[in-house]
Amino acid sequence: MSDLKDTVIALARGCGFDLVGVTSADDFAADRAAALERIREGRMDGLPWYTESRVMRGTSPSALLPGARSVVCLGLSYFVDSESPRQPESGEGMKSPGRVARYAWVRDYHRVMKRRMRELVRELERELGATISARWYVDDGPMLDRATANRSGIGWFGKNTNILTSGFGSWVFLGQVITDLELEADAPLQKSCGSCVRCIDDCPTGAIVAPYVIDNSLCISYLTIENRGPIPRELRPLMQDWVFGCDICQDVCPVNRKARASAQPIPPPGGTAATGRSSDPDSEGGLAFLDLVELLGMSEEEFRARFAGTSIMRGQAGRDAEERVCCPRQPGRREERAGAFERTA
Repeated sequence: MSDLKDTVIALARGCGFDLVGVTSADDFAADRAAALERIREGRMDGLPWYTESRVMRGTSPSALLPGARSVVCLGLSYFVDSESPRQPESGEGMKSPGRVARYAWVRDYHRVMKRRMRELVRELERELGATISARWYVDDGPMLDRATANRSGIGWFGKNTNILTSGFGSWVFLGQVITDLELEADAPLQKSCGSCVRCIDDCPTGAIVAPYVIDNSLCISYLTIENRGPIPRELRPLMQDWVFGCDICQDVCPVNRKARASAQPIPPPGGTAATGRSSDPDSEGGLAFLDLVELLGMSEEEFRARFAGTSIMRGQAGRDAEERVCCPRQPGRREERAGAFERTA
């Protein structure tokens, strides 16, 4: 069984994953209870798809794959091994910059991760000379990805609820392959954040209401990505310059000081210029900032053409720009709104 596990690990690294861990296909009972409690407390309000039935199904690997015996957890670093891009000054091609979370600087990771996991399963079948039963998921699937990463020994829970890893910090995409192969399980890491509360203290909206507990309705990432209603007026001044996602609790985390980039990183989206007209669209950090004035002036078609193949398509960056300056959504008057915003910027 250890030889088979070594094969899985080697193939996973060959497919471009930086971290590999294995856990059993037993139910995630404790994580299920915690997730259900968060739903009942209203902490997940605004995510209509995050239901109790989804949690029940996603914490039972055998419900997702009958005959499941093991879960292979995979991590892929999205850390950019360079200084954070400097905020554009006035006159550098951007009139009003809005900051984008680091994970969205690269191509849509859902597609890349799923393609690499599919390749891993196919390579494993070729190596074994037999068909295996498997299903794979990223964070748009029902599995509790961070619970799986924690139990498989890839990392441990930070107080901001992110998974922290020894080599790559919290800058990791997570994926899971459920399989009918019997693999030796890894032990969870015996690590914690100790007394550190930097992420809690530095969250401008107070979204981390207790260690390991997020109030979804206060989180900047939720407000700029998943939220489909108006951003509460009292929260707008606290959101700083974030227009898609937020990295504050990760930027201040001491574990991330020694994070390193992936051996096979996801490339940036070619043809996407978002840091001013003089930027290189294919460079790392090419999506680090978006011009809010430009976003307000875009039609739906222009927005889709500009950000096709990126995670920004999954969010509400254009709408958020309007909400941040309290502009009502009035189809056909985008140029007017852009002009009004430019005058107040």
